[in-house]
Amino acid sequence: MDIKEKLRRRLEVLKNKKSSEDLEKIEEEEFERCMNEWSGKKLSERKGLPRFFHRLPRDELIRQKFREETRSNFLQRKSKELLDNNELKALWALLDQHQTSPDEQLISYSDYQKLVSSAGAKVKPYLTTTVFAKLQQGDPYGRVPILSLFNYVMRKVWLQQTRIGLSLYDVSGQGYLREADLESYISELLPTLPQLEGLESSFHSFYICTAVRKFLFFLDSLRAGRIRILDVLACSFLDDLLELRDEELSKDLQEQNWFSAPSALRVYGQYLNLDKDHNGMLNQSELAGYGSGTLTQPFLQRVFQTCLTYGGEMDYKTYLDLVLALENRSEPQSLAFLFRILDLNGQGYLDAFTLNYFFRAIQEQMRSHGTEPVNFQDVKDELFDMVRPKDPEKITLADLIACGQGDTFISILIEFHRFWTYENREAVAADPVQD
Repeated sequence: MDIKEKLRRRLEVLKNKKSSEDLEKIEEEEFERCMNEWSGKKLSERKGLPRFFHRLPRDELIRQKFREETRSNFLQRKSKELLDNNELKALWALLDQHQTSPDEQLISYSDYQKLVSSAGAKVKPYLTTTVFAKLQQGDPYGRVPILSLFNYVMRKVWLQQTRIGLSLYDVSGQGYLREADLESYISELLPTLPQLEGLESSFHSFYICTAVRKFLFFLDSLRAGRIRILDVLACSFLDDLLELRDEELSKDLQEQNWFSAPSALRVYGQYLNLDKDHNGMLNQSELAGYGSGTLTQPFLQRVFQTCLTYGGEMDYKTYLDLVLALENRSEPQSLAFLFRILDLNGQGYLDAFTLNYFFRAIQEQMRSHGTEPVNFQDVKDELFDMVRPKDPEKITLADLIACGQGDTFISILIEFHRFWTYENREAVAADPVQD
């Protein structure tokens, strides 16, 4: 019986005999008696709140080693609790044995209960009633495909296995991976990926940098220099990276995968081609050749004003952030990155003055191509109609993300090629595709 129930019953007995003040006093006395009974120490003897935060040991070598050893043993114990290949094979045999409808490979709840009762102690935590209910797919008899059950267990085992593997690189033991931790993880993962066997060892450091930047760009939104292990597991990046274990991965899939060798070589090759003076860095005039070569000068100037540079030149890491933002313009992280560049005064919104500042460069490029420039007022009205901000005169990042057309909005302001495509979209759509 808990303390609330004890107090309630005690008060019910005395409520007709005592005044409200007496009842409050009795309640306090009863509460203190129960607490003293459970804790073995009187409340009056306690000094403040119990300690709930323990600082990580920094200068105490013995405590550090003891903590590392404890974490290592804990992770090993958790690893032993996972199902191995033989146990997964045995689970599939059990599922096949207990299926209700062999022709359709379905299992009813009654047979599922029999399956659970005959399964081993390591398997039972995966086969709960909740899991069975969630995997139902509208079968009129409430049955579940045994393949769905098996795939669920396989996926959960893989996630737990991966979490333990990533936790081994978590130096602080706080559930985060720093940039150096991620680099160590991918470096040790490289030999296990057949699709990357052709990479020269001299390129490995650049490949690791390319892979790590994607994790940090999309998962470290606060730019704290670390990402949560849970966020790594929740996103699809690890799936893309481990997809490179497939020796027969098609060329098309490799080109779409940021972590593949062709993709990494493409990005690094573009960087080398832009580096005209071969000093390993990019200045503003060199970066102007990126993509179609039509990024506007005001945008490029703002890139070098807001991004990390060294003596006015951009290194490979900063270049990767820019590439990830420009190649994934519809993603919230990319919109936040580009919005910060467009926000001239750091005021948290874009107004008509800001839009005009960037669009004038588009107008100049139209003149250089012998085309009559589009009137800014028309473009401004179209941009505000596109976003529909809460404040009719200010466009915030939240407005840009909510409208669903943030990538188009950004492209119109920073790149002439994208603006021209948008302006002539009806003509392009009407033009028949030629073989």
